[in-house]
Parts: sequence; structure tokens; C-alpha cells
Amino acid sequence: MRGDQLARQWQLIQRLARSRAGLGLDQLADDLGCVRRTVYRDLDALMYAGFPVISEKRDGRVYYRFVETFDLGDVPFSTDEVMALAFGADLLRPLEGTLFHDSIASALEKVRSSLGEELTLFFERLGESFRVRPGPHKRYAEYRETIQSISDAVLSRTTVSIRYFTGRSGEESTRRLDPYHVWYRGGALYAIGWDHRSGEIRTFAVDRIREIESTPEHFAPNPDFDFERYTASSFGVVAEQAVHVSIRFSEKWATQVRERTWHESQQLRTDDRGGTILEMQVGGTEELVSWILSFGPGAEVLEPPALRDEVAETLRKSLALYRV
Repeated sequence: MRGDQLARQWQLIQRLARSRAGLGLDQLADDLGCVRRTVYRDLDALMYAGFPVISEKRDGRVYYRFVETFDLGDVPFSTDEVMALAFGADLLRPLEGTLFHDSIASALEKVRSSLGEELTLFFERLGESFRVRPGPHKRYAEYRETIQSISDAVLSRTTVSIRYFTGRSGEESTRRLDPYHVWYRGGALYAIGWDHRSGEIRTFAVDRIREIESTPEHFAPNPDFDFERYTASSFGVVAEQAVHVSIRFSEKWATQVRERTWHESQQLRTDDRGGTILEMQVGGTEELVSWILSFGPGAEVLEPPALRDEVAETLRKSLALYRV
């Protein structure tokens, strides 16, 4: 695999840099756990990439080393760490233009600036070996100031005043919020905290915050609030009372359903028709209905009756659009 090749070449670079006398093919092959031919190809690849590798013949054997003027410098990262940094930067591409994406991009730039030309090119190859293509997501560059304000309030535990647009009702409201957490879920950013207006912990979509202003007030988070417990019951983002849900998936979808973890509480079993029955303890009916409908006729709600009726009603309305 390409990742294994690059990791091995990085180990080869480190060994050559530590040995001013040079190393033979046999020793390098033993150190790297490969055959001599592989080491030779890796050496050739390094020379092609611009690394100043030279060979010397002594006592009938060939030794490889870097020229004496080459200094690898102090590189505090392994190949796995560099690839993870680059992979993480790709994962945060939906947040491009915000402090989260820009900060990791800045960290990577600092790594690159501390390297010589040869290592810079090598690490670019490492980063290009693992790529991410984000799914549907919101663009947050235009909400940079809002994200910064929310993040500052979370860290300083400062109450903020927000003007918030509710998508379902289409209404705007002014609220005072004690933000506990910034949460990234499903390609979107949310602020979770104590909503003074409702007197409850609520979740707010960052991109629906029309205005935000810091107040002189500071807050202490509710010691009984647990982020993991708060988010565990929800199927998506909306935190509601969890109910027992049972869904049957046809044989066509059974493999895909069994291969993934849809919720921490899930349990799977096979029915007598080759399908899969998924059982969960979840809340968030609206998000759950949309997910179930994405499987078309391949998913049937068995329990609870209220969810089954809601899915059926949604399907009836959809059919009416096509005059079926």
C-alpha cells in the first residue's frame, strides 16, 4: 500500500540521517523489515525526490548515506502523525474560513516552514496519500465572527444575547444563552447550553444565529449536565425523550445496515426472511423519519406505533405530490 511505502521511506530517511558512516542494503532491509530490492527502490525514490543520497564502496560492500552537508533537523513528528494532521485538516474542510480549520492549517504550515525543501515535498506526498471528500455540509466562512464569539463565550463562561431564527416555525426570537459546548455533528455546528428563555438545556444551530452579543454576566455550568448523556439519546441533533424503536430492513439493505453503527444503543438480529431488524433507544423523531425514508421500500417501522404512523403519513403526502 502507498501509505506503507511512504512510512517505510520516512524510516529510511531517519536511519540514513543518523548514520554518517553509511548503511548497507542488508542492514537497511533488516531494519525496515523488507527485501534488498525494496530498499534499493526506496533509495532510488528518495534520490529522485531530491534527497542527497550517495553511495560509497568499502571492503567490497556498498554503503548509503546523505552528503555531510545535509541536515535533517529536528522533526518531532512520525509519518503517522503527519498523515493524521493532514487527514484532520481535510476532515475540517467544511469549516474552512473558521478558526477551527484555519488553526490546524496554520499548524501544518508551521511544520512545513521548519523543514527543508526535500522534506517539505516528502511530507506533501504523505498528506496526499489520504484524502477526504466531505459529504453535504454547510459553509461556515460567513459565520466566522459568530463562531468566534460563541467559542470565546464557552471558554470564558460568559452569557451571550442572541437573535435566533427557528427553521421549523420561520420565527426569530431574542434569547440569553449560557453556552456550554460547541458541537460539530453531521456537517453542521451547534451551540449547546442553558437557554434562559425556556429554562432548559437547548441546542442551537450556529448558522441560524442572526446576531450575537456578549453580556457582562458570567455563568457556572450546571454540575448535573453531562454532554455524553445529553447527546446519547438523540438519533441526530434534537434531544428528545428516548423511545424503543424497531425497524426491519430488507435483505437488499441488510449488509449495509449491519456494517455500521447507527446509534450506541443499537442491537441487530436477522429475521426469517433474510432481512435485518435494528432496535435502538433513541429520540429525535423528525430526523429519524427522514433517515428511514432514505431507504425507500427497504425499511419498515415495527415500533413504536406513533413512529410507524408518522412515516406512513409522510409517504401518503409524498404520493399525493405525484397524484398517485
